Amino acid sequence: MKIIEEKIGEIIVLVVNTDRATLNDSEEMKSLMLKYIDANYLKFVIDISACEFIDSTFLGVLVSALKSIHKKNGQLKLVGFKKGVRVMFELTRMFNVFDTHTDLREALSSFG
Repeated sequence: MKIIEEKIGEIIVLVVNTDRATLNDSEEMKSLMLKYIDANYLKFVIDISACEFIDSTFLGVLVSALKSIHKKNGQLKLVGFKKGVRVMFELTRMFNVFDTHTDLREALSSFG
């Protein structure tokens, strides 16, 4: 399993534990997100600090999850951007779409 799950109170933390988040990881992430969203968890932090690369399929899963969570008035925050992922997020303007943080502590405290 390349995605590590952790519950911190009512917050679900998913750590993407691979340097390349691609199609295979997308299916695992999609399945986990749906499981938690269907169980009415509404606060998520996804830690992508290990990723050097995220493909469009994995990014699509993140966008889809964000939409589903927002429909239920939930929140999804992303943590940890290495250079390659940061550049891709800047070029695609995904920083305007996602709530992003530098580290897990900062993201957790932003829930209030």
